[in-house]
Amino acid sequence: MFGHGQGAYATHAVAPEDALLPVPEGWSFDDAAGLHVTASTSYGALVVRANVQPGEWVLVHAGAGGVGLAAVQIAKALGATVIATAGTERKRQVVKDFGADYAIDYKDPKVWPEEVKKICAANRTGNGKAGVDVVYDPVGMIDPSMKCIAWNGRLLVIGFAAGNIEKVAMNRVLLKNVSIVGLHWGAYSKFEFETIKVVWEGIFDLIKKGKFRGMSFTDKTFVGLESVPQALNALGGRETWGKVVVSVKGEESAVETRTAKL
Repeated sequence: MFGHGQGAYATHAVAPEDALLPVPEGWSFDDAAGLHVTASTSYGALVVRANVQPGEWVLVHAGAGGVGLAAVQIAKALGATVIATAGTERKRQVVKDFGADYAIDYKDPKVWPEEVKKICAANRTGNGKAGVDVVYDPVGMIDPSMKCIAWNGRLLVIGFAAGNIEKVAMNRVLLKNVSIVGLHWGAYSKFEFETIKVVWEGIFDLIKKGKFRGMSFTDKTFVGLESVPQALNALGGRETWGKVVVSVKGEESAVETRTAKL
């Protein structure tokens, strides 16, 4: 089983039954541990909120992060063309390995919107030449993304990893006829509990069809609770991609494994 509960950095945890799901067949415990919030957030955003359709174009910011790689895979599974942004060459390679059609550097806010527009102008027709149909933003880049979104586009507000709460010129929302759509996935358990089951059914269907795979960071391993500081430093230093997982070692790990297989 995998899931979530309150607390962190312990060898054992208590979780409510409705917060637990079976580990997908053939998946490692590490990959399953990194699945819970990432996949459901991205599926909820792209399917439930944005209703992405085959043939649309999706821009995924921070594409090499946990929710980013989930979004890349889900958008591709829905039949979309994906442009992913990432800050290093290694991360841009990762997003392509996970299915992104294009990968661009987003460190310069004056440059990347123009790159997106150039890609769309060269490969799309009609209103699509102006930009993408959907923007998936867990960073806080809605304002610059307005420069490269097409008519009737949807901008998904997923989070503010950059640390700033944006102020958006609302006249641009009107002029481009676009929608800004928020997703507070954690609040679905309170306000729309029935949707959680639908979302997970959709995710497991993608996994069964081979359209969604694990995203645990594999460039380096973190074993034992004593490695938590190293893992957090790597995460804070933006050295990682996907989901960073700290594995429990020794006797506790054996207990965890036996319990998970029950």
